[in-house]
Amino acid sequence: MADAGADFDPDEGPTDWLGNPVSCSDCPHEETRAAGRCEFGRTCVMDRRGRRIDRFFAANPRHAERYLDHPYFEVRTLAARYASPFRLVGLMDDPEPDVRAMVALRLPLSRVRALKDDPEPRVRIALAMRLAGDDLGVLFEDPDYTVRLAAARRAEPALLIRLLRDIDASVRREVARRAPDYALPGLVADPDPLVRVEVARRLAPDRLVLMTGDPDFRVRFLCAERLPAGLVVRLLADADESVREMAQSRLEQGEE
Repeated sequence: MADAGADFDPDEGPTDWLGNPVSCSDCPHEETRAAGRCEFGRTCVMDRRGRRIDRFFAANPRHAERYLDHPYFEVRTLAARYASPFRLVGLMDDPEPDVRAMVALRLPLSRVRALKDDPEPRVRIALAMRLAGDDLGVLFEDPDYTVRLAAARRAEPALLIRLLRDIDASVRREVARRAPDYALPGLVADPDPLVRVEVARRLAPDRLVLMTGDPDFRVRFLCAERLPAGLVVRLLADADESVREMAQSRLEQGEE
């Protein structure tokens, strides 16, 4: 047996997706073994482990199309990664979300836009990786916050204004990181302190005076770091010691 690498378990031994031991004597790809393009326990389409299946298709992409209807979803998913996109249309209705997500990543956009209505968020997230502009903006209304977050990470900054009032704080934090500067005042009073922290990091220094009374000391500390020296004086009496010290340090340094 060849060295199987770090993911080989000598106690368990390679097994297929049904739990049966894998044997090279049962392999239909004798020519790949002869050519050194598969390796027992490491690079094998019969193995149940995704890394080993993926290595097989990476080394033998011409075999991928014959496995698109394999009963094991991991094999179908990884075969779809390497098969010709023209053979993947039939997998758009595959019962396994991972397979449909791979299809969303590989088929031409004109064929996969309908997957925005797929019932599985993983598929819609994969689609978000492909869309742009108004097509991507459709996913801002998705009921699942992970899909909206994926769309927010990909969208042009100007489009993020539409997510200023998203119900999920993680989405609004992404908006605070990437939205145009002129949109940031709309998040100054956001109910989530981490959103306000992101705003305080980006808001123009002369506008930070809007946040010097923020209830979260992390926001006020950023104000003390970034406010113009003429305005930082109002934080010298802050309730938090670290904020007061930062404000005093700024004044002593004479920062403008």
